[in-house]
Amino acid sequence: MAVSIRLTRGGAKKKPFYRVIVADSRSKRDGKFIEIVGHFDPKNRPESIELKMDRIKEWMKQGSRMSPAVKKLVQDKGYSI
Repeated sequence: MAVSIRLTRGGAKKKPFYRVIVADSRSKRDGKFIEIVGHFDPKNRPESIELKMDRIKEWMKQGSRMSPAVKKLVQDKGYSI
């Protein structure tokens, strides 16, 4: 099973809210997931980014891959992986 760390969209129309999730790479964008490891709210200024870096690092050790969007959020927050 290939696992990825990616974003899933929530919120109303034109008011997006994203969760950072760990999911099977074959599941749908807003489908089943394994664990929520953070969230991102682009409507707040400055953007609200909350990440559980200990859980993200643990999943990375197990072989999961980050999507480019999540990789950018991690770098914006000031962490390195």
